[in-house]
Amino acid sequence: MTVLYSADRKYRRSPRTTPLLPQKHDDYESAEVGFDGASFSGAVFNLSTTIIGAGIMALPATIKQLGLIPGIVVIALAAMLTESSIDMILRFSRASKSSTYSAVVGDAFRGTGRTLLQVCIIVNNMGMLVVYMIIIGTWSDGVHHSGVMEKWFGQHWWTTRSFLLLLTTLFVFAPLISFKRVDSLRYTSALSVALAIVFVAITAGVAVVKLMNGSVQVPRLLPQLVDQSSFWKLFTAVPVLVTAYICHHNIHPIENELIDPTQMKSIVRTSLTMCSLVYIATSFFGSLLFGDQTLDDILANFDGDLGIPYSSLLSDVVRVSYGIHLMLVFPIVFFSLRLNIDGLFLPYAIPIAFDNRRFFSITAALMGFILMGANFVPSIWDAFQFTGATATISVGFIFPAAVALRDTHGIATKKDRLVSWVMLFLAVSSSTVAICSDIYSIFGTGKAIGS
Repeated sequence: MTVLYSADRKYRRSPRTTPLLPQKHDDYESAEVGFDGASFSGAVFNLSTTIIGAGIMALPATIKQLGLIPGIVVIALAAMLTESSIDMILRFSRASKSSTYSAVVGDAFRGTGRTLLQVCIIVNNMGMLVVYMIIIGTWSDGVHHSGVMEKWFGQHWWTTRSFLLLLTTLFVFAPLISFKRVDSLRYTSALSVALAIVFVAITAGVAVVKLMNGSVQVPRLLPQLVDQSSFWKLFTAVPVLVTAYICHHNIHPIENELIDPTQMKSIVRTSLTMCSLVYIATSFFGSLLFGDQTLDDILANFDGDLGIPYSSLLSDVVRVSYGIHLMLVFPIVFFSLRLNIDGLFLPYAIPIAFDNRRFFSITAALMGFILMGANFVPSIWDAFQFTGATATISVGFIFPAAVALRDTHGIATKKDRLVSWVMLFLAVSSSTVAICSDIYSIFGTGKAIGS
């Protein structure tokens, strides 16, 4: 079976023995002939890898801000709202016979809505990929961490940040971003999820050892509200949580390759459950381990002495394994970035996978831009939160809610409308507060939570 992809295309399905036939070119690329469809497990790993990225490192700081009990409740609530938003997207996809997220929005709001969504996905994905490369670059040096490479091998030209990122681009990213099917990344995605679990296991192990030694502080159970500013700052947690769960841009690429597309709802639920457990464990044990000393990026907490035997070794394992995890997350986020760039600027060209020159030209241009950004921007945690409060929260909450409330096909239920209004309220209010908090942190004396 051949699977066609583009950034904004509607499909008509033929019998199983024939390929998917596009009604018009707008949004997706092609897979190889002979591909019989993606499996349930491969789709779960790819979706889970899309979800678990750099956002996991900001969750313990978010828990510190909210308090342990409200924080865990909010993590679970964010997972439920994410599932609801994805479910609405999938149902409206079937009603409009659309094969992509941007096609669903285009069906409800025409070209303007589709273009705006594509821009939001591009801003969100580009920001995340630059952040990933910056974190990987801290193996050499960085604002948040001392370099692992320089620690192990000393200062040499081949341990510098620029050379490390160039090496990673040529020998890791270049092969992985050259695949034309998202299912081709299922094995690297499985390894990526495993490395995230390794991080949780080490954090939990260190926390348990220190708990037995009586050298941990009891984490704050409830938020500490000392003034009006501390109350409004609680809303800055919402963009961080939305960023942590964002995966909407890869829902359709994964669904379109499935042997049985009706499994997508179960795949989403399985992935969100697994990721929520990882997030809750990371937040709980991270808060238990570092308490009020939890930094905006918890990876920075592993730069010092953990207070247990083999502390330095464990810290290096955490940082290296997490860096490899991000290397494996990178291509699956890049996949939808490339599709939306192509769909935005060349909506009526032939599918990008049928045009090798265009495929590799766009791939090389995007990779060069991301590499340049990672080399010249020392730290963009505040900017990453800003994109989380704008583009990311639009992709995750605002557009799904708007499509459901628009309801051009008359399929929205009362529950859909209620959930949509809740998502819109949370999105608009938290974005406004988070952006104001970011601006205040730049020009004032405060400091918003980084993501």
